Amino acid sequence: MQLAARVAKVPPSMTLAIDAKAKAMRSAGIDVCSFSAGEPDFDTPVHIKEAAKKALDQGKTRYGPAAGELGLRTAIAQTLNRDHGLNYAPENIIVTNGGKHSLFNLMLVLIETGDEVIIPSPFWLSYPEMVKLVDGTPVIVPTSVENNYKITPEQLEQAITPKTKLFILNSPSNPTGFVYTPAEVRALAKVVVDRNILVVADEIYHKILYDGAEHLSIASVNAATYQNTIISSGFAKAYSMTGWRIGYLAGDIEIIKAATKIQGHSTSNVCTFAQFGAIAALEGSQDCVEEMRQAFAKRREVIHAALNSMPGLICPKPDGAFYMFPNIEKTGMTSLEFADALLEAEKVAVIPGIAFGTDTCIRLSYATDLATIEEGMKRLDRFIRSRLG
Repeated sequence: MQLAARVAKVPPSMTLAIDAKAKAMRSAGIDVCSFSAGEPDFDTPVHIKEAAKKALDQGKTRYGPAAGELGLRTAIAQTLNRDHGLNYAPENIIVTNGGKHSLFNLMLVLIETGDEVIIPSPFWLSYPEMVKLVDGTPVIVPTSVENNYKITPEQLEQAITPKTKLFILNSPSNPTGFVYTPAEVRALAKVVVDRNILVVADEIYHKILYDGAEHLSIASVNAATYQNTIISSGFAKAYSMTGWRIGYLAGDIEIIKAATKIQGHSTSNVCTFAQFGAIAALEGSQDCVEEMRQAFAKRREVIHAALNSMPGLICPKPDGAFYMFPNIEKTGMTSLEFADALLEAEKVAVIPGIAFGTDTCIRLSYATDLATIEEGMKRLDRFIRSRLG
């Protein structure tokens, strides 16, 4: 059997593969401390689950509009207006099967053969693979730890060519956890407008911030960036709804119509009754979001202090999301060698930085309980000291 050539262009998801391996080891009775998956360990808040149950009881089990339930698209538009001052209507929104699906829909809509997409590195591992799958060209722009792994306006300007179609801006970032300041966002926005390129703002972590960090959506900088920006987000991270698979795109009506057309021929609509849970997430109390954020903040302090006490590790303190991205260069190992040896020797699962375009780092998710963090850090410390002699 001969598969389509596009399949060979992309590797399997390393984060999903390592998380699956860690879960399989646990199922076999092995005591694994996993820092692999970017998945909150909290249950979905009760009022969200109750809304979905109520929708089931009311028979919300039929096909729905391909763009999503009007009530959810309205709630998303109102939330974007309230949180970011963005004047979106329901027609500017499409509900998708998770944030990942929203981005893939966008690539299908915008990118043609030879179009270039600028992606700062480190990057979320699926960005370049999505671009490749639609026959586009990822343009990877390396960033530095000295600038907290954030692309500068000068770097963005230099990366733009006549073939540039899209720039991906992820803040707070996966895998680094860093947040672009409002001043940095405005500086990037100027380049976007001056060079008239599109930008997709992946803002799925924007509610998870620490130490007074402020999130500014690039779409809200001015009228021009509003026109040039498409927002991708979802409910997985802030509301602990990873398995619900509800994301969305917000942007120009023509882009949303095109994405809806594609979705109509691929997945049809998102699970109908689950969308009513998402409405409750947006319209109900946000106390649950703050409670989880505070728990993440406490874990962040513990894991950051532990990492920075270990010999050979350098780990800047991120101001958003729930990831640490320490540099392991002094161990003399590649990130994949490090991750494999750590899992084998100490039963600790981390993601190699090479998956995110940076082979000198590893990613640890602290979206797990404190007991796992404390035990995992003991094992990691023991592993590093044994390697460094």
